[in-house]
Amino acid sequence: MVLNYIWLAFFIIAFIAAVAQTLFNGNLDIWTEIMNASFDSAKTAFEISLGLTGVLSLWLGLMKIGERGGVIALFSRLISPLFCRLFPDLPKNHPALGSIFMNFSANMLGLDNAATPLGLKAMKELQEVNPHKDTATNPMIMFLVLNTTGLTLIPISVMVYRAQLGAANPTDVFIPILIATYFSSLAGLIAVCIKQRINLLDKVVFTWLAGLTLFICAIIAFFIQLPQEKVSLYSSFGANVLLFTIIIGFLVAGFRKKINVYDAFIDGAKEGFKTAVTIIPYLVAMLVAIAIFRASGAMELLTAAIAHTVAWCGLDTDFVGAIPTAIMKPLSGSGARGMMVDAMNTFGADSFVARVASTIQGSTDTTFYILAVYFGSVGIKNTRYAAGVGLFGDFVGIVTAIIVSYIFFT
Repeated sequence: MVLNYIWLAFFIIAFIAAVAQTLFNGNLDIWTEIMNASFDSAKTAFEISLGLTGVLSLWLGLMKIGERGGVIALFSRLISPLFCRLFPDLPKNHPALGSIFMNFSANMLGLDNAATPLGLKAMKELQEVNPHKDTATNPMIMFLVLNTTGLTLIPISVMVYRAQLGAANPTDVFIPILIATYFSSLAGLIAVCIKQRINLLDKVVFTWLAGLTLFICAIIAFFIQLPQEKVSLYSSFGANVLLFTIIIGFLVAGFRKKINVYDAFIDGAKEGFKTAVTIIPYLVAMLVAIAIFRASGAMELLTAAIAHTVAWCGLDTDFVGAIPTAIMKPLSGSGARGMMVDAMNTFGADSFVARVASTIQGSTDTTFYILAVYFGSVGIKNTRYAAGVGLFGDFVGIVTAIIVSYIFFT
C-alpha cells in the first residue's frame, strides 16, 4: 500500500511541476522531455533486468549446492549458541532457527530475492509458537529488525547494477557497504536487546559483538591509512577473493556429500531465472515514475531544498544527489534501487553521488516492505515497536554510509 501511494505521488508531483514550468517559465518542451524519459527508462529497466538474470541464476544455483552439501547446516550449528540467546523464547533446536539462519545467510550474500522465501518460512514457524496470533512476539521482532537492518557481507545486487551501468570498478563499494551495514545491524540489535532485556553482556553475545566490532574497526584502520587508489584496489581484491572462495567452498562441500552438484545448481538457477523475470514489471514501473519525476524538474527542486538546508547547517553538499535513495530506502526496495540506478545514469556510475547512493542502497533493507510482507503473511496486526526500531537502524545505516563514502571516495 505504501508503494502504491509513493508511485502515484511521483506522477502527481511531476504533473504539478510540469504545469508550473509551462505556466511560469513558458517551457512547452517539458512534456516532450517527460514522455521521452518514460520510454527511455522503460528500456533501461528491461536491459538491467536482463543483465541480472545470469547473476541471480548463478548465485541461487550455488546456494542450492550449499544447502544440499550441508554448508548451511554447518553454519547453523556454529551460530546456534548466539541464536539461543538472541531468541530465548524459542525452544532449543526449534526449526525456525535453521530457517532464520538460512535467511540471514542469503541476506549476507546479497541475495535479497532468495532471502524472502526463507524469511517467510521462518516467520510461519515463529507463528506456530505464538500464543497471540495477531501480535508480534519478541522473536518475531528480533528477526524482523535484523532483517530490516540487513547485514550484508557481499552486496551482489549493488555490484551487479554498477557493472551493468559501466562502473570502472563495480566492487569498490564493497568495504564501505560492509561498514555501513554492520553499524546499522549493530544499532538495531542493541536497540531490540535493550527493549527485550536481553543481556548484551552475556559471554557469548558479548564475544560475538566484540569480535565483529574489532573486525570492522581493523578494516577501517587498515583502509584509512592507504592512498585512494590502494583503497579501491584492496577493496576489490577482498571482495573478489571472498566471492570465489565461497563458490569453491560450496562446490567442495557438494562433492564431499556426493550430491549431484550439477542438478542442484540447475534447480537453484531455475529459481534465479524466474526471479529475474519477475522483477521486470516492478523495475519498469518504478524507473518510469522516477524518470518522469526527474524530467519534470521536481527532483531538482527537492534536491536543491535539501542542499540549501545542508549548506545552511555548514555541511558539505556533495552527497545531496544521493538523498533520494536514502529517503526511499525504508519505504521501497525497488524505489530505492530505482533511485540508485537513476543517480548512476544521471551523474555517472563512478561519480561520488553514485557511490554514496550505492553504499546507502547496501547499508540496510526495506523496513516497511519487510514489515508488510512478513507480518502480513501470518496475519500479524499489532507489530508493537518493530517499525520504530527498524527505522532507527535505517537512520544509523544511512548516516554511516554517507560518512564512510567521504572517507573512501574523496
